[in-house]
Amino acid sequence: MKKLLLTALTASLVTTGLSGCFTPLLVGGAFVGGVMMSTDRRTTGTQIEDEGIELRASSRVREVLVERAHVNITSYNRQVLLTGEVPTEQDKAAAEQAVAKVENVKSVTNELAVLGNSTLTARSSDTLVTSRVKAALVDDKALYANAFKIVTERGIVYMMGRVTQREADLATAVVRGQSGVQKVVRLLEIISDEELKRLQPTPAPQAETISSPVMTGSGKPLTTSSPK
Repeated sequence: MKKLLLTALTASLVTTGLSGCFTPLLVGGAFVGGVMMSTDRRTTGTQIEDEGIELRASSRVREVLVERAHVNITSYNRQVLLTGEVPTEQDKAAAEQAVAKVENVKSVTNELAVLGNSTLTARSSDTLVTSRVKAALVDDKALYANAFKIVTERGIVYMMGRVTQREADLATAVVRGQSGVQKVVRLLEIISDEELKRLQPTPAPQAETISSPVMTGSGKPLTTSSPK
């Protein structure tokens, strides 16, 4: 099952990473559907809102920069991360300003580099790093992998999510130990242990089992007695 999940994740990320400029970076949500959504630490409404922000922001940036840049847009809990490459500092500022004006955006972290667009080989390498990092988080039984959103650009791994300080520190150590990771940037929202308990789903109560009496041939219930 883990191998199937990783394969699907890799395919999803490859499609995202190679789809061209200004494509919102939507990690994983499509292939697991309701399961991923129900276990995310954001509310369902916030998850949908984040997807809407990515689409609207992508459209705004495309209008501003046309086709002269490679920009990835990731929104988590209405906090937007910009990664990729732009030709000039003016383009970098213009992209940030366009995204900041999108409805419901709380903040923008601008990690755009003033460089030529990354190559197909570089983007494929970043995709593999992301897959490797997410697999490592899944393998670590002390972590809840779905609490993290991972973005990789030029070997720099950006970590987003709502996690406790213990989870943040442990996950950072796991990510740093993966091959191909050049640097780790934490854009994590730290929550308390008490808040984490409130976010965790309450187990559904088990249905009470009611046994029917066994009837004898005479139509009377069969009763048993145990020795005193």
